Amino acid sequence: MTQKIDVLLTNIGQLLTMESEGIRKGSEMKAIEVIENAALGISDGKVVYAGKMEEAKDFKADRTIDCEGGLVTPGLVDPHTHLVFGGSREHELALKQQGVPYLEILKRGGGILSTVEATRNATAEELSEKASFHLDRMISYGITTVEAKSGYGLDRETELKQLRVAKKLNEQHPIDIVSTFLGAHAIPTTHKEEPDRFLAEMVDLLDEVKEEGLAEFVDIFTETGVFTVEQSRRYLQKAKDKGFGLKIHADEIDPLGGTELAGELGAASADHLVGASDKGIKKLAESGTIASILPGTTFYLGKDTYARAREMIEAGAAVTLATDFNPGSSPTENLQFIMSLAALRLKMAPEEIWNAVTVNAAHAIGRGEEAGQLAVGRNADVVIWDAPNYLYIPYHYGVNHVNTVIKKGKVVFERGQSLEAVSLS
Repeated sequence: MTQKIDVLLTNIGQLLTMESEGIRKGSEMKAIEVIENAALGISDGKVVYAGKMEEAKDFKADRTIDCEGGLVTPGLVDPHTHLVFGGSREHELALKQQGVPYLEILKRGGGILSTVEATRNATAEELSEKASFHLDRMISYGITTVEAKSGYGLDRETELKQLRVAKKLNEQHPIDIVSTFLGAHAIPTTHKEEPDRFLAEMVDLLDEVKEEGLAEFVDIFTETGVFTVEQSRRYLQKAKDKGFGLKIHADEIDPLGGTELAGELGAASADHLVGASDKGIKKLAESGTIASILPGTTFYLGKDTYARAREMIEAGAAVTLATDFNPGSSPTENLQFIMSLAALRLKMAPEEIWNAVTVNAAHAIGRGEEAGQLAVGRNADVVIWDAPNYLYIPYHYGVNHVNTVIKKGKVVFERGQSLEAVSLS
């Protein structure tokens, strides 16, 4: 019996469905679902068929896309970015090359405080236009869902401005955006001697953020010279009491115990973790908190020590990967490159990498039931790759392997065409 559908992808060499009942931890990250010689059916923005090509003969589609033996996967999920910001910091690269420490760059008026100034001075329209440019580039790399943090305001007006820009872009842009309030990203110069007073001001913003629906998560930078573990505990507990999900910039440089705190409070993710202790890794494995690893930051800063993803996985923790897209320490929208770094520097297996950028990434930002899998009834967020198999993407580094991106059943990117051209077709 013929069944009419909107789109049918045929001649798929490998279809990664990534079907999973939940977060994949430890050895479970080696599990991967591959259907050879497959087809994928889409109607009303949802997956209606994912299986063998020969079993799809009864579908009659308004549009058929021949994948020519290529790889098809769920859209990638980037669970840690700083999407909305003003300006850029290319002038700092030469200082980094000279070995000038970040804290010294900060003292010279650079670093995060220069981005804060640029973001405060930018209009909402300017921030939106800039962020939209970066979102277009992300979608061209196969990202269909992304987390976006504030944190370049450090005051009420600018933090709300960033969050409102992200909320509006979520309504207008094909990519789904999950917002995180990171008001506690740094201590502004006005509060250098009074960090607790600054945190109290950020707590005062939480009700407004909640009422406007501007963020689902609250994050804090727990690090030497920023906020202590105890300050972070009090702050995050207040956010949790108000119904926010939690995230922590934890142990990026020093093993202060932010990783343990994330597990203690039931945070959705603990991010960075380069300095995470053995105790912290054990806590991650015991909890439902996902380790969000950002190897692009370590790479860009020219450091030799990466987060111990291999040990985290072997301890039984769940790991995800993210770009940490931001203007200072990881100016890249290319999650494919991060996948290559995960293979080369984190020693992650290809199967672990794919789980880290789909299933686990979706759960890290509260989208585990919507994104990261190609199961019947789920959103049809799909990437068609110019690659023969899933092993090829992390192997062939530094280029874009995406051919076509489909978001909720609609083609939103095709190689060689602009997003505007695709939307008009």
